[in-house]
Amino acid sequence: MRIAAVTGLAAEARIAGRAGLIAAAAGGDAAHTMAAAERLIAEGADALVSFGICGGLEPTLMPGSLVLAGSVRDETGRRSGVDAAWHRRVAATLAARSIAAVTGDLLGVAAIVATPERKAALHRATGAVAADLETHIAAAAAAKAGLPFLALRAIADPAWRALPPAALVELDASGRPALAAVLRSVLRKPGQIPALLRVALDARAALGMLEQAAGALLPPR
Repeated sequence: MRIAAVTGLAAEARIAGRAGLIAAAAGGDAAHTMAAAERLIAEGADALVSFGICGGLEPTLMPGSLVLAGSVRDETGRRSGVDAAWHRRVAATLAARSIAAVTGDLLGVAAIVATPERKAALHRATGAVAADLETHIAAAAAAKAGLPFLALRAIADPAWRALPPAALVELDASGRPALAAVLRSVLRKPGQIPALLRVALDARAALGMLEQAAGALLPPR
């Protein structure tokens, strides 16, 4: 079974690749995400997973918390499911490895949710536990192709934390941080440096959890 992972960050794609998945990073751009998903499907993927970090909406979820989505929503209210058998198998594998995972709705959004107020509002309105930029798009691509779909994400920024301006700089097309733009943001507002370092540490915790959990997506040998 050829499982393909759609990610935003190049770092997420590398983790998926090390675990044995085919992976493509789309840089958080909606059109690039759909193109990446369609390319993976055209190249022979048998199943599609949205894989990477996300923003917390549920206030009890800490940085590094793992979310194994039970369903996917978008901002229009449209909701789509995940493959039930695959979900059960991954959940059982994670539990057997003593890796905790929350099952809840993932919300697909068009832009990073940057403030605690906005996160709280989305949580109240949708009940979703986390939000990201790729999952709803990958889900739509999988549904169109009739392929099994799953989403495995880890919380990088919790619901109560505001993101500094430099953390909102768009990625380049390969899913890597645009370092020059980040540096310009820091030079304009150097007071954001402590918050930016906190974001980096939280993202590292989330990526570490994904590294631990990625292998559970694969079928047993």
